[in-house]
Amino acid sequence: MTGEFNVLLRQLRHNAEMTQEALAERAGVGVRTIRGLETGERADPRVTTVRLLADALGLSPEEREELLAAAIRRTGEGNQPDDSAVHPDDSAGRVEPAPGQPGSALHETLADVAEQLAQAVAARWQREEEQRQVHDPYPLPVRWRPAPEELIDHWANIRRLPAGATPGPLDLSGRLDEIVGVYRRIPSGRLVVLGRSGSGKTILAVRFVLDHLKSRARAEAVPVIFSIGSWDPTAITFRDWLTAQLTRDHPGLAVPGPGGSSLAAVLVETGRVLPVLDGFDEIASGLRRPALEALNATSMPLLLTSRPSEYAAAVAETDVLTSAAAVDLTDLTLGDLADYLPRTTRKARGGGLAATAWDPVLRELRERPHSQGAANLAAVLTTPLMVTLARAVYSDTPDNDPASLLDTGRFGSAEKLEDHLLDNFTATVYRPRPEHRPGSRPRRTYDPERAQYWLGYLAHHLTRLDTPNLEWWRLGCGLRRTTRTLVTALAISLTIGLVDCVVGSLFDSLEFQLADGMVAGLLSGLIFGIAYWFLVAAKDAPVQPSGVRMRLTGRDMRLSGRDARTFGKERTLAKERTFGKEGKTRRRALARLGLGLLCGFIFGVGYGFARGVLNGVFFHLSLPTSLVIGLDDGIIYGLVFALGAGPAFGLLTLLETPLDIRSAVNPVGLLRTNWRTVATQFLVWAPAFGLLVGFGSGVVIRHVPAVLGPLVWNLTASLKLGAISGLGGALGYALSLTAWGQWAVFARIWLPLTGRLPWTVVTFLEDAYQRGVLRQAGAVYQFRHARLQHHLACAYRARAGAAGRRRRVRRGGGPR
Repeated sequence: MTGEFNVLLRQLRHNAEMTQEALAERAGVGVRTIRGLETGERADPRVTTVRLLADALGLSPEEREELLAAAIRRTGEGNQPDDSAVHPDDSAGRVEPAPGQPGSALHETLADVAEQLAQAVAARWQREEEQRQVHDPYPLPVRWRPAPEELIDHWANIRRLPAGATPGPLDLSGRLDEIVGVYRRIPSGRLVVLGRSGSGKTILAVRFVLDHLKSRARAEAVPVIFSIGSWDPTAITFRDWLTAQLTRDHPGLAVPGPGGSSLAAVLVETGRVLPVLDGFDEIASGLRRPALEALNATSMPLLLTSRPSEYAAAVAETDVLTSAAAVDLTDLTLGDLADYLPRTTRKARGGGLAATAWDPVLRELRERPHSQGAANLAAVLTTPLMVTLARAVYSDTPDNDPASLLDTGRFGSAEKLEDHLLDNFTATVYRPRPEHRPGSRPRRTYDPERAQYWLGYLAHHLTRLDTPNLEWWRLGCGLRRTTRTLVTALAISLTIGLVDCVVGSLFDSLEFQLADGMVAGLLSGLIFGIAYWFLVAAKDAPVQPSGVRMRLTGRDMRLSGRDARTFGKERTLAKERTFGKEGKTRRRALARLGLGLLCGFIFGVGYGFARGVLNGVFFHLSLPTSLVIGLDDGIIYGLVFALGAGPAFGLLTLLETPLDIRSAVNPVGLLRTNWRTVATQFLVWAPAFGLLVGFGSGVVIRHVPAVLGPLVWNLTASLKLGAISGLGGALGYALSLTAWGQWAVFARIWLPLTGRLPWTVVTFLEDAYQRGVLRQAGAVYQFRHARLQHHLACAYRARAGAAGRRRRVRRGGGPR
């Protein structure tokens, strides 16, 4: 088919055996519109019209893509938009076409993608607010005051005024439900929210996103929360990091967009994403200055949250955030506590003066504010974090009396009170309790002490990685690189050795196959272990989840129950291919072909030599004869495995297709998506590799005897080699070079085996999320608060250290 839109549309209509009038009626557009598009009189087909025509014609996904690509090329040739055609407005992050220029199909497509992103973000954070019970019974008040002037840029810069202007400060006062209005009053669109630990910065960021999305116009940027603590500004630029985070949480945005960049990159570059950067203080101390300098190198609108001291230290080293206003969150008042805490618990029985268990505590705070117990408790209950912890430990647990918080014998300082609330939070949320929800499944019960230990390990793991993001594909990265490599190699050795023994015993004696399985397993573990070391461990980087799925017979493997028409419509909106995409795919396939040939040849030579020597020993041949047989077999197996691994590895690339934009809205969704990808890769790799090795062995044997002499080979040997190679090679690849495989090796086997995590890790993480210990941020988990993570990590290290000392004492080594 030709790429010209008018010719392509006319040809597709003829193929469907439809007249212009019939197509117009079915698509719901005017006949004049179709006639103008087919004759070339209309040079600006809109994406909405193209989608309607594709639906009416019943096009396949590939035909839809070709029609949309032709429409975009035609629009681009007719309008030739320059860089000003799509630009972010300084004040509100809007993206508009150039003045006087009609909206192009490209602009409409990106607007549609941004709209889908907005819907996904809104749904995600709405669920998160409900999960954290922010509105039960109502959100704690979050207020702020202007930050110190030394942390704010010049007001002329903030207000985007010309040279010579001397403006006064903006009125930025407000409450939680007014944050969007306050932000919109800032012409630069750059705001810094400062607040001490637990003061409600994240709650404010979530509320900002949800309220902004409710009032967002189609042309406005989509606010997206990014946990900036995971950013290393010395390793990756700010925009590239935003793109990577978007792609992680929304794999559909990884598809190529205009100019060859991904849709995520295009959304960032064109100002269609408004970054809400949560946790500047969580960036490593040595990286805060370069991070602030990198943010100052761009003028894009953003909202940044941080603790005051860390932000002030970074400002002292370089400069304030350019063109940014700043506010400082204030403490909760006694009136706030009196309004909130009594409404979080049941009324006291028997009447009397105290309507709830909190009333005596609040009366003590009012009437004796200078007593030690009241002063300590008042100092603690000034942040939403500590108030919600106090609620969880005392309001939600009728057996606990909040009056004990005033006991100075138990809690001599505010710090001890905070530690008490943090210690008892996990014990409280994991206490056994009946479920009263009709139709709900009974909640999984965990021993509170074991649950706290497992959570402590996860917190310690995040501390070692210096990141707030609990990513399931990085659970093994907290181990030493040598440990990761050895464990991966061991898992592959045992797996392939077992496959070799089980499958091979169907063809040969069990005695011989046990020896062959041991050789195959050890050599496979060695080869895959070396490959894993150089490709993964030596770089100290995780295997990232795949951003693609597999397609067979030219059609995508569906990951949901949507029908073909709906899927094609969503994919067309999310995917804009460029002219060079096919070339990039072919180049990537050729690169993998070469890598497969090399690795297959190396493995084949090693396995063939070992197998040849083993055969010589098994049949009681002399050592020189065994070595000659080993060399011959090494050459043969090297050629066979090279001709099998190269094409099979390249085939995986040719069958890849991007995920749709709605994929992976949570960590479990991403895990399941990656499992389906790996399973489909296995279904492609195992048969392809097995057939290529099996039939390739026959081809090689037929042509090699002229060089090496007569060889013994038959169809049974080909079938055996193909079956073992297909299954073993696919499993080795999956376990070592896929994110799901690494998850299976470490999170499902090694860490539970060593007691650091439970055997049902996914269930435990989801349960921790349901209990409010963890929160979801896109495709990753995070601890509910950094303070809780730090406390659990310290408790884990103390417990692990004590256990180590006890083991040394039992061995007679004594304490060190």
